[in-house]
Amino acid sequence: MEALRPSWDEYFLMIAKLAATRSTCLAFGVGAVIVKDRQVLATGYNGSPSGSIHCTTQGFCYPGLNNCSESGSLPSRAIHAEANAIAQAAKHGISTQGASIYVTLEPCLSCLKLIISSGIKSVFYETDFNSGTKVLIRDSFIQDGLVKMEKISLSTAIAQQAAQFLLNPTSVMQ
Repeated sequence: MEALRPSWDEYFLMIAKLAATRSTCLAFGVGAVIVKDRQVLATGYNGSPSGSIHCTTQGFCYPGLNNCSESGSLPSRAIHAEANAIAQAAKHGISTQGASIYVTLEPCLSCLKLIISSGIKSVFYETDFNSGTKVLIRDSFIQDGLVKMEKISLSTAIAQQAAQFLLNPTSVMQ
C-alpha cells in the first residue's frame, strides 16, 4: 500500500487538478494550490472575476466568440489560477512568504512576476506554457534566484488510484 501513496508533489498537483475542475474558462481549465510546510494555504482556478458572469454560463467569452483565444485583440476575461489563489490568500490575511505553488499550467510571465512579488519561492507545474523570448525572461528570474521552477507529473498508478478514490466511497472498512 505504501508504494501507491502519492508523494507530496503528486498530492498537491492532484489538488491543483481538482481545483481546475471549478474553472469557468471555455478555453481550458487551470488550477493552482499554494502550500507552505506541507499545508494548503489557498487554491485558485481560472475564470471570470468574482461577481462577473461566467463564460461557461453565458456560453461565450465575448459576443460572437466561443473562447478568448479566437480574438487576437481582446484580452482574456479570465483571472489566472495563480492570481486567484494569491488573491484568496490576501483576502483572508494569509501570508504566502516562503510558500510554494503547484499549478497545472506553467505560469505566464505576468503570473510569475506576481508569484515572485507575493514571496512564493517555488513553482511546480505540470504543463509547459512559455516559449521563445518569454523563456529568456522566465530563466532570468530563475538565474537571479527569485524563484525555483520544476516540471512535475503524476504517475499512472497514482492517478488510477486517485480515480478509484474519487469514484468509490473511501471511508469504508477494507
